[in-house]
Amino acid sequence: MSASVPRLVVAAPSSGSGKTTVATGLMAAFAARGLAVSPHKVGPDYIDPGYHALATGRVGRNLDAYLCGPELVGPLFLHGARGCDLAVVEGVMGLYDGAAGEGELASTAQVAKLLRAPVVLVVDASSQSRSVAALVHGFASWDPEVRIGGVILNKVASDRHEELLREALDAAGVPVLGVLRRAEQVETPSRHLGLVPVAERRAAAVEAVAAMGAQVAAGCDLEALAALARSAGALPCAAWDAAEAVASPAHRPAPSDGGRAPVVAVAGGPAFTFSYAEHTELLTAAGAEVVTFDPLRDEELPAGTAGLVIGGGFPEVYAAELSANEPLRKAVAEPANSGAPVAAECAGLLYLCRELDGLPMCGVLDAGARMSERLTLGYRDAVAVGDSVLAAAGTRMRGHEFHRTVVEPGAGTEPAWGVRAPRPRVEGFVQRGVHASYLHTHWASEPGVARRFVERCRTS
Repeated sequence: MSASVPRLVVAAPSSGSGKTTVATGLMAAFAARGLAVSPHKVGPDYIDPGYHALATGRVGRNLDAYLCGPELVGPLFLHGARGCDLAVVEGVMGLYDGAAGEGELASTAQVAKLLRAPVVLVVDASSQSRSVAALVHGFASWDPEVRIGGVILNKVASDRHEELLREALDAAGVPVLGVLRRAEQVETPSRHLGLVPVAERRAAAVEAVAAMGAQVAAGCDLEALAALARSAGALPCAAWDAAEAVASPAHRPAPSDGGRAPVVAVAGGPAFTFSYAEHTELLTAAGAEVVTFDPLRDEELPAGTAGLVIGGGFPEVYAAELSANEPLRKAVAEPANSGAPVAAECAGLLYLCRELDGLPMCGVLDAGARMSERLTLGYRDAVAVGDSVLAAAGTRMRGHEFHRTVVEPGAGTEPAWGVRAPRPRVEGFVQRGVHASYLHTHWASEPGVARRFVERCRTS
């Protein structure tokens, strides 16, 4: 089976070149023309997809060849792009940068090849003129399988500067598809883990995305970009489907509660913004009723909660507010301490600790968490040390760590994962029905995780 959705990959020579501004601006500009635009992000980042969702009105989705495997990139893309007129894929880091020591794995270049998609290279031209041609030529010729279909010049200083850049690029044979001047209104604030998420600055984020769309519409040739997107080749795969992914080959008896779906409460709100859309889709396909709750504002869990999923985010930013919501902390601790299934990643791990920066948290885990000056960042190969509500012992998954916090001790008596690199270690906690870890994982790579979790919710 083959499928085709017009698509572009927005890449750059390095981080900080303007990929997010251009990709989000393109999404907003095409959406403003009445197109249904599918937004995607290469890599594990949770924050950029929030801005993409604002620009398009659709869920932002990640395409990560390390977390999910190269074989799922095409199917997950087609799943997200169902019913869309055009897709824009924002790259990660520099075009050819991928997982450390793994060659092209998880790079924007690899994803572009897997998607058979043309690349638009965003170049920060603020400190160069004729040299831009050598830079673009190098990126265009490095890998013949990567098709760079055009360049968007960012941070161009003046009309004269633009003239010099265009003159140089004429000789390189790569068309200029857009020229953008520096514009303060499209800049978005950052802090210790990147951009501030949309959920924390909704009104300002809406204004910033609108400004990005206006700037890109004014400075780029949207017709030429749309034509380039239509030149993408058909994909020889079918769209990923959550129901097919969680289907079990074995016959399973009907739930003892007469078939009523168990309620899985998923943490949301400004403090818990990190989640992949496919997780909720898999939980639903596995038979759960997914209900979101906000640990900052809600004082009780959703009615009938049978299991909890507490993903990533910024609890360190909201530690005082989370701590002050004592009724919910107690409401979370009660099922967690009585054996109900709880899956916690990174921020969820911190929330379950005894304290965070000296402030009381849920106290489910006998561990303390604090902010650190050190950034922990990178992909991880992990294996389940023992049985848990998420995985059987020996289950292998790939994950990603991204935090500036430390939990002491770093592992419980029963650890969650054994991790091989950058040094062999165990990490995380498995106790009663709780599985808590720093690792962010993408459940599409191992759908049995969702099926197992929902089954435990039914029987616990």
